[in-house]
Amino acid sequence: MLSIKPLSLSPSVPSNSRVLMLLGQLERLNREAMLADAEIGRQITAKILHLIQTQEKTRKEIMSKGSSGMEVILATLEVTGYLYICGSCVNDRCVCVPGGGRRVGVFVSKGGTGILLQLVLSGSKESPPSEELMLQLHSLLAKVGPKDRKFGVKARLNGALNVTVNLLKQNLQNHKLLLPCLQVLRVYSSNSVNAVSLGKNGVLELMFKIIGPYSKKNTSLLKVSLDTLGALLKSKTNARRAVDRAHVPVLLYIYQDWHRNDTRHRHMLIRKGVLGCLKNITNIKLGRKAFIDADGMRILYNTSTECLPVRTLDPLINTSSLIMRKCFPKNRLPLPTIKSVFHHQLPHVPAGGPVAQLYNQPLGVDDVVDESDDNDDVETENDTENEEEDKDHHARNDDIETDINKLRPKETHSRPFEELKIYERFFLELSEDFQRFIFDNPKSASPLAPAPTPAPVHTLDTINITKDHDEQELVQGMERMALEGTGPQGGAGAEEWVPDTALLLPLHDPDLYVEMVKSTRSVPQYSEVAYPDYFGHVAPTFREHILERVYGVQRTKIFQDIERLIHPNDILDKVVYDLDIQSCPVIDDGESLKFNSQFESGNLRKAIQARKFEYDLVLNSDINSNHYHQWFYFEVSGMRVGAPYRFNIINCEKSNSQFNYGMQVLMYSVQEAISGRPRWVRTGTDICYYKNHFSRSSIAAGGQKGKSYYTMTFSMTFNHKDDVCYFAYHYPYTYSTLKMHLQKLEALRTPQIYMRQDILCETLGGNSCPLLTITAMPESTSNDQICQFRNRPLVFLSSRVHPGETNASWVMKGTLEFLMGSSPLAHSLREAYIFKIVPMLNPDGVVNGNHRCSLSGEDLNRQWQSPSPELHPTIYHTKSLLQYLAAIQRAPLVFCDYHGHSRKKNVFMYGCSLKETVWQTNISATSCELHEDLGYRTLPKILSQTAPAFSMASCSFVVERSKEATARVVVWREIGVQRSYTMESTLCGCDQGKYKGLQIGTRELEEMGAQFCVALLRLKRLTSPLELRNHAHLLDVESDLIETRCKVSSPSTYVLEDEEHSFMEEVDYSAESGDEPDNDPDAADPHDNRLSDSESNNHRDSLT
Repeated sequence: MLSIKPLSLSPSVPSNSRVLMLLGQLERLNREAMLADAEIGRQITAKILHLIQTQEKTRKEIMSKGSSGMEVILATLEVTGYLYICGSCVNDRCVCVPGGGRRVGVFVSKGGTGILLQLVLSGSKESPPSEELMLQLHSLLAKVGPKDRKFGVKARLNGALNVTVNLLKQNLQNHKLLLPCLQVLRVYSSNSVNAVSLGKNGVLELMFKIIGPYSKKNTSLLKVSLDTLGALLKSKTNARRAVDRAHVPVLLYIYQDWHRNDTRHRHMLIRKGVLGCLKNITNIKLGRKAFIDADGMRILYNTSTECLPVRTLDPLINTSSLIMRKCFPKNRLPLPTIKSVFHHQLPHVPAGGPVAQLYNQPLGVDDVVDESDDNDDVETENDTENEEEDKDHHARNDDIETDINKLRPKETHSRPFEELKIYERFFLELSEDFQRFIFDNPKSASPLAPAPTPAPVHTLDTINITKDHDEQELVQGMERMALEGTGPQGGAGAEEWVPDTALLLPLHDPDLYVEMVKSTRSVPQYSEVAYPDYFGHVAPTFREHILERVYGVQRTKIFQDIERLIHPNDILDKVVYDLDIQSCPVIDDGESLKFNSQFESGNLRKAIQARKFEYDLVLNSDINSNHYHQWFYFEVSGMRVGAPYRFNIINCEKSNSQFNYGMQVLMYSVQEAISGRPRWVRTGTDICYYKNHFSRSSIAAGGQKGKSYYTMTFSMTFNHKDDVCYFAYHYPYTYSTLKMHLQKLEALRTPQIYMRQDILCETLGGNSCPLLTITAMPESTSNDQICQFRNRPLVFLSSRVHPGETNASWVMKGTLEFLMGSSPLAHSLREAYIFKIVPMLNPDGVVNGNHRCSLSGEDLNRQWQSPSPELHPTIYHTKSLLQYLAAIQRAPLVFCDYHGHSRKKNVFMYGCSLKETVWQTNISATSCELHEDLGYRTLPKILSQTAPAFSMASCSFVVERSKEATARVVVWREIGVQRSYTMESTLCGCDQGKYKGLQIGTRELEEMGAQFCVALLRLKRLTSPLELRNHAHLLDVESDLIETRCKVSSPSTYVLEDEEHSFMEEVDYSAESGDEPDNDPDAADPHDNRLSDSESNNHRDSLT
């Protein structure tokens, strides 16, 4: 029984208000249960109804907060039970409800839903039921139901559900009553239990009696019927029932009929309703099969193609595309195994993890496909990605570290000092007395680097510049070159074809590069050198803008994919390159493009010609792994000028990519290079990235079932006949290039520069890992000078732990060139710090074309907690260097690990903060527990003022559980370095500052590396200003430099999602997750996105 508080209205209502008087009379009738005065009650409610209908003020007064008018009316309905009184009251409420969601919410909160459902049940017991009352009640329930979360449960428990169904069955021809009944049924069906119950009760069949072919009559009724049917078909049980009763062909026929006759497109919602029903049915395996058997692919393809010219019909095209892609038969990748085509035997197999599973996999297991490829229980696609974004949002919050003990730096060192003493030899500068140097002689003033123990040289007798023998024009000047020679070998005049890039690139020497390649060891034993690495890259002088996305490009590409199923005879399916056939990977018939990736850092496993000018490309997994497909670098030749080629990389794994946000692939043309323009340029049109129909086996997906691969597609028109072109994910920077650059840098050393190059260790593949020490020579051998030299704070830098993040190496190149430069700022910086630099933490991965892993098959940036000296030597020894410094109380002032980010724009930093991490959680902590110096923010703040590509707003200082084994977090927690960072550089471009709207290039990346150095100098001034008073003039130069830069002063925030504007064309990436937390680098911090690998879009497309 509804209890009523003492009658009151809004405070603004005068005590003699007429509505207050009428409500008081109703209240007395309710208390006294005056059955004899039922007529009086009807008259009173009629008067209240009249006031509500004619006076807006009265309506607001009854609905206002604190008013009990609503309760009095509801009590009247509950107490009297007289239908003629209820009729007036229901009409009364129908006037109030349309006022807005707040009023409906008040009605629901006062128990109005239950009373209305009870009235439905009571009214059904009358013989016959009042049609007018049922019409009014169901009209009101249709408005109230969506606002009551428990509406479906209440209706089922109350019995009103069956009343509505019986009413529907008895009034199929009474359209006036049928419409509100269907509207209520639609709300009932949103409850899954109700949907199953209604299906068993024959409602599905009732819906198919109501819907039908094209008709101009009762279109509103048909629209509601289709919506109701769509809600019912969300239940798999009902979907199976629809398939069993052959309703799929019926729906396709109805859709075709409406498409054919609705020439003016006035009934798009009806057509969309039919597609909604098909979409829900095809969520189950039986539904997809029935759709294919009914020729649904051809029907929807043809109707969608006819809709393309009409922009307003895009919702139909998008839903049709979603259904077709969902029903497209899942295919296996055209590979014998998803494991890398190359194998490197490990010294021992890890006890657990993906590598152990790979080694323990029984022989003969088909790891490309399994039963998960057609899983009936998987809700295969989401209409939009908003739900995935919500899941990612929660997942990221769940990933935040909540254990304060794990957030505090460790107070004790894990390794005894005696064990660490062997690393003293890498810190000669800390004990150097310079007595053996004669400072009057500038040539002998710089220290001689200890002769490093060279890595065993792998003798290569047939290393060649890659070139196909039958190219017409390039064969004269660029014949295959043996690297043991002094230069290009070949026809007469060869020398004049080779550009002298040494004049343009001081750190590049083609002949020296060849020598470096000879000592580089690769698993495939590469015997060729790619032209771009030999010639070098001169950054273009023109701007390369972020590509503007053409409307409908993704849809067009997907429709071309669907055509393969509809017109299979048009598909060539011809393999033209296959590394699995190692004896002869290039299959040349003279008609197709020729591919090659057998050179340092190359990655392309297979190329299949699908159509005359379309090729499907398959990337190779990282060695000792079965995934990480992202980095590519390959050669193409044999092209026709002006032909519209399309390239599809079909086994990408990330659920989103900057290729959807304006990023282009990189291309290097040999014809352009020999014409004096040796450079990588951004290229490609119609670029997009989307989920495809190739299924990932549960083995490939880490145990998850039903996941798909993604396609990165781009189109290309070549400008030169008989050209040789190279395509890459980002600007290549090979291990041999690093060795060449280091040798050239050492040759540029002046007497004022202390530079030493050591070999930190040897990798699993037999390559050396260089360690650099750079600082300024002391001015003399006086005790003060030597003391000042030894006591300079250390800065520890590392880079390229992930091979595919080549931008990190370009940033490091900028840092090294600045440090070795002759500018006053560089000299001052060397005097301020001792730099210890590991420029390439993963040489093996870089050499062998991996994207993420080393030869151990593991992400090295997840091994910092407990690195193995056998499996992860570079990480083990780099961490040991840091542990040694901590043990002798010389922990670095700054540690920074350079990375690349595939999901976000700009350059930014991730740091570590106890306080900011706690703020993002529900941890209760005292202020003393959260005591923390804010110095960790200083360096990124300086960078936001000096470096135009840097964005403070994208920085984050939150510590996540999934990143606890990364360099950044381990160095912060175990070594005690407060300023421990990962610096992320975009692979795409910038959306703020000086470079807004531009794709990033090597010039900007190298500038970023130099600006990092400038920021360190300013940091030195801020942390110890007295020390730099002697260099005040240099600080003035620095200040002038800072003032000329665009200033970004927005505060750092915990960025949960990438800030990316949505397109006019909705884009669906069907993200199943953000960056997979265990498989992604620190560069894929969950603040990316999970975009800037998911970009944050409010507007997602149904092109799943």
